[in-house]
Amino acid sequence: MAGRFQFAVAVLAVVLAAVHARSDTPLAAAPAAQAASQPRASSLDEYRAHLAHLAALVEVCAKGRDTKTCDPGLVGQDDRVLVEAGAGSEQRLVRYGWLRVLLQRAQEKGEPKPSAAAGANPKKEDVGPAEPTTGGLLEAAKARLAADLAQAGSMAAAARVHGEERDVMRQVLAGRDFRNLEAPTARDAALERLGNWLNRMFEGAAKLRLRSAWIGRLIVWGFILAVCVALAWGLIRLERRWRIRLVPASDIPAAGAPSIRDWQLWLADARKAAAAGQWREAIHCVYWGSISRLESRRLWPADRARTPREYLALVGAADPRSAGLAALTRSFERTWYGGLPASESDYRAAEAMAAAVMAGRASSIGGGN
Repeated sequence: MAGRFQFAVAVLAVVLAAVHARSDTPLAAAPAAQAASQPRASSLDEYRAHLAHLAALVEVCAKGRDTKTCDPGLVGQDDRVLVEAGAGSEQRLVRYGWLRVLLQRAQEKGEPKPSAAAGANPKKEDVGPAEPTTGGLLEAAKARLAADLAQAGSMAAAARVHGEERDVMRQVLAGRDFRNLEAPTARDAALERLGNWLNRMFEGAAKLRLRSAWIGRLIVWGFILAVCVALAWGLIRLERRWRIRLVPASDIPAAGAPSIRDWQLWLADARKAAAAGQWREAIHCVYWGSISRLESRRLWPADRARTPREYLALVGAADPRSAGLAALTRSFERTWYGGLPASESDYRAAEAMAAAVMAGRASSIGGGN
């Protein structure tokens, strides 16, 4: 059955090509507008419906064989079908020009007669295959349309199967076992690229070692040395951070730390002492108000056991608050620990330095030693 169908399709193609070449036949007069019809975008279901319509059209034309039932205009536009192909989709153009030409020919009920040029008694070896009749061509067209319709049905079934598979996969991924499944982050991707680069580097070093042993050995040992230096540098940094305890062990300030008392209260006490003329006490409150403000910003962990010089050492040299805090510390040490008398100008200078330190900017006022 399949061989007969292929033979009929091949004969149909040969006959249509021959019909286009003949100028004395009505086939050459097929409407140009129909031959050049613009294809329409069709879904798979619309394409199948169109094929079913064409099969019915050919059936009616085979029975009627007139201009009404075999009108080429009833074929409609060509189809541009969107079908799934692997992971994506593609468009396939299906043309029906062959069917329009066949319907135009089927309007004539008479069958083509043998050519007289062949002679009354042609030789057996000169006789070629007989030209198929229009009825036979219509039967071959019905078989072709039925085969196309069956193929479109299998494509639709495959598309539905893929959709069901995707739905099942979504249900599986939504399960409890995959609840914490996350896409690779940028950090994971960077680490993977780094690992691939290291693998390529070591593979290159191994190949280079086959040519020159000392070069490969130098590269390997140089890499190991660089890793050791980086580890030593990282351990030194960690040891320094631990020694000066920049990372607090708890968010709760230590008992007796300056930050246990709000820095605004320190400054309020400083203003009260200044109003009473107690300049040494005012400078003392201004200093601890500054320390409380810095501790509240987590510049260092709260610890009442530190001395003013130790607080000063916790501020980096590049920090813009470093100079102002140093001057404020010297003013506080002279008046409070040194026992030197203080004046209003000393308090105003300490207050200005404290404001700059708490604001995080460099101070324009310096202090003596």
